[in-house]
Amino acid sequence: MIDPRFVYLAALLSVVGAYGYIRDTLRGDTIPHRVTWMLWGLEGILAFVVEREQHVGPAAIMTLMLGLVPCVVVLASFHNPQGVWAINSFDIVCGSISLAGLVAWVFIDQPTLALIAFVVADQVAALPTIRKAWLVPTSESARVFLLGSLNCAITLLTLTEFTTAGVLFPGCILVTDLLLGVLIVSQAGPRFRGEPVNVEPVKSA
Repeated sequence: MIDPRFVYLAALLSVVGAYGYIRDTLRGDTIPHRVTWMLWGLEGILAFVVEREQHVGPAAIMTLMLGLVPCVVVLASFHNPQGVWAINSFDIVCGSISLAGLVAWVFIDQPTLALIAFVVADQVAALPTIRKAWLVPTSESARVFLLGSLNCAITLLTLTEFTTAGVLFPGCILVTDLLLGVLIVSQAGPRFRGEPVNVEPVKSA
């Protein structure tokens, strides 16, 4: 385990990754999927509240960042009229399931179960962006996800005791962010389909 104060380094890395993603969004080089990012923002902030109730400690700061950053990304996406990714039936289903997880939080009066509902909602919310990273990786920026996985790894290492409340949310985010980063950097989707690898970012959706 490492000093709990390293969680502040993790938060700083989150800010660095967010800055790059937001900058690319404002430029039109990145097209965030609003369904995913809106839900990530809402779920991250609510998960932070639950973790605070469970007295997770400084590690909860990382969860708060995971909620605040998506909110800023969504706001930045409205700056570029062309920076909108079309929403289809798959996205609607994922969004509905994710929201159902939030509704469950209202009826679950047990912090750990509430956090589990949040995590399920968060992971389902990620599916539209994972699908987009597979289909059109140039519509995304990898840095925010790779730094996000590093942030979560640092957060986990600062825990003095491994509990469901402290491990579940950052652990799942670590895996999801790493997957997204790899899909974007490797352009695995186009390569798998035998398509030409495009090095230029997508300018519109």
